[in-house]
Amino acid sequence: MREDELRDLAQRSPWLIRALGVVRDSGLPDAWIGAGTIRDLVWAERYGQGFDPSSVRDVDVVFVDPTDLSRDNDERATLRLVAAWPDPPWEAKNQAAVHTWYPVKFGGDPVTPLRTIADEVATWPEYATAVAVRLDAHDQIVVCAPHGLDDLLDGVWRRNPTRVSPEVSRQRLARHRPAERWPGVRVLP
Repeated sequence: MREDELRDLAQRSPWLIRALGVVRDSGLPDAWIGAGTIRDLVWAERYGQGFDPSSVRDVDVVFVDPTDLSRDNDERATLRLVAAWPDPPWEAKNQAAVHTWYPVKFGGDPVTPLRTIADEVATWPEYATAVAVRLDAHDQIVVCAPHGLDDLLDGVWRRNPTRVSPEVSRQRLARHRPAERWPGVRVLP
């Protein structure tokens, strides 16, 4: 039932529906929009002044291409999206390649290669951002939420300990300021 709540919010955003269509039609393998884009939409609608697409810092597009783990593949994917619709700040990342760069960029232990979007989404920094959506061939919204949708839909900022340390979580909290941006969002340790 919670998936229907998210689908309803997504369907009321012509901007998101267009973005989802661009991603689906891009030809990127197993491509989804997730993380902050979805959180921002839901929390702006439920706890803020309404969703404003111009406030989106980046449109997180994730895909799985185990045949090309290069960073160039991410750049080519991003350029493909920009060519289809130049306005959004697209940022495409091949989730099959995360293990090749994550420890260097963020520190910590080596990351196990993951093979599915659900496995990768389950590692994202907060439970509320560990959500991705896509349009299927019949224009139906498909939801990937390995930890469920309660934190996202109920306005709870909570660290996902899978890959994010308490220190990194504090840095993200200071940078994103969820309680200021979305009154009513609760921050839990």
